[in-house]
Amino acid sequence: MMTFAVESLTENLESLKPMFPLHWQELALNKDQVPLDPQYDIYLARDARGEVMFIAGREAGEIMAYFVGFVAPGLHYKTCLTLTMDIFWVKPEYRGKSAGIRLFKTVEAEARRRGVQRMFMGSKLHKDAGWLFEKLDYRPVETYYSKFLGES
Repeated sequence: MMTFAVESLTENLESLKPMFPLHWQELALNKDQVPLDPQYDIYLARDARGEVMFIAGREAGEIMAYFVGFVAPGLHYKTCLTLTMDIFWVKPEYRGKSAGIRLFKTVEAEARRRGVQRMFMGSKLHKDAGWLFEKLDYRPVETYYSKFLGES
């Protein structure tokens, strides 16, 4: 059975790196033009400042699901501590078994513990997970649009 816990992104980064290409292959747009190339130094610096929330879902010690988000006061609302999702992923063989719901219930519990007042989560439209957020009582509040302009 998968268990979920708050962990250190810094301590788990090396074990996550092999999963990122699978996640990217499934969800990224413009893969031919925009290669996967995370700025790990920035993630690690933000983690060192306590601004990263990393939740791992593990089974038999192996990470099968994860969430990475950033905790900081809102840029427009400095008195409102905000959690903004960066990425989340559940390995395909664990989907449909409540792993996503359990992952985000753990995220919410940790957010409350940290004093977060507002959370923003997202879903790719071409691989929609909106049903998950609606099931957890999130409301859609904004739509983002993307346009690839090519080489600069």
